[in-house]
Amino acid sequence: MQKVTIKAYAIKHKLSIFNVMKMVKSNTLKSKIVEENGKEVHYILLDDNTEETIKKAIVPLDEKPNSKLEFDIKALQTEVYLLRKEIEVLKNRL
Repeated sequence: MQKVTIKAYAIKHKLSIFNVMKMVKSNTLKSKIVEENGKEVHYILLDDNTEETIKKAIVPLDEKPNSKLEFDIKALQTEVYLLRKEIEVLKNRL
């Protein structure tokens, strides 16, 4: 088994250190506390089984839906459509 610090694990999986600490505290990740130079350092123990489950649980940034953006774009498109209709009506009046 390989040992990795929390920061290295966070960088490897593109997560925040806070989220990695939450996973360690909730025992989602196996960890080991080692005292180095008078400081307690958390090491995450890597094995293939937990890595597979963690990779499946993490949603990559590319695959996150941009539903808010899509909603805003649709709202703007309808607004532009209504404004164009209103301009046509005003042009006909003149």
